[in-house]
Amino acid sequence: MAALSLRKGNTRLPPEVNRVLYVRNLPFNITSEEMYDIFGKYGAIRQIRIGTNKDTRGTAFVVYEDIYDAKTAVDHLSGFNVANRYLIVLYYQQAKMSKKFDQKKKEEEITKLQEKYGIPKDK
Repeated sequence: MAALSLRKGNTRLPPEVNRVLYVRNLPFNITSEEMYDIFGKYGAIRQIRIGTNKDTRGTAFVVYEDIYDAKTAVDHLSGFNVANRYLIVLYYQQAKMSKKFDQKKKEEEITKLQEKYGIPKDK
């Protein structure tokens, strides 16, 4: 127990490190049990959310109980091979994710307006 408190007390983590991980390039047929097997080796997991619709398939969010466990998982699982696919494991960053969705909404809105007013789409 003393080793754990020393590890946490002496280590200063970069600001982007957090308990929530964003995982990409997952096999579409991966189960939550397999995710718990892979990610559970690095610490206690609070929640795993696997993308199921067309836009989110192959992605997941993994939430750890402890930030240091999340850091260890990122360090060890980035590039890990699962069913001949190499995982991309990143720290979840709210600002970047919301920008992606905002951009997508804007593009959809522009497309609707172009169709409404008969303006040809740019290529």
